[in-house]
Amino acid sequence: MVKYNTFKLIVAVLFTLVFGGLGGIVTAPEIATWYALLNKPSFNPPNYLFGPVWTLLYLLMGVSLYLIWKQPTSSVKTKSISLFFMQFFFNFCWSFIFFKFHQTGWAFAEIIVMWIFILLTIVAFSKLNTVAAWLLVPYISWVSFASLLNFMIWKLN
Repeated sequence: MVKYNTFKLIVAVLFTLVFGGLGGIVTAPEIATWYALLNKPSFNPPNYLFGPVWTLLYLLMGVSLYLIWKQPTSSVKTKSISLFFMQFFFNFCWSFIFFKFHQTGWAFAEIIVMWIFILLTIVAFSKLNTVAAWLLVPYISWVSFASLLNFMIWKLN
């Protein structure tokens, strides 16, 4: 059982890091070009901060997912994992909408939907494992900040 749980932990963390990293592949080329030319609010963090923050958040998401995945089978577990994948899908899409397609307004609308799904995921996870839910609090906090940043960039440009 320990080997099986270790396998689940590795898969959950690798999933979030790899698919999160794919968003980074879309983002990276745009930082020094398109993104550099945008008007940004005074509270815009330095570019070097985003990579480490997102890496940590994806790691926390992976551990959180693992804590739910190892729970006994139930309808609550199935719903919780479905919500996790929904919010993660929106997370993945945001980088494309904002950085690849340069649609800051649509990206703002999408990040609001993502935020709602993150909140729903936290609530669902809390019914199974409070640690798993709390591990997502830094994520929703950062996405709250990113939502404000996205909104301001949209309005300033």
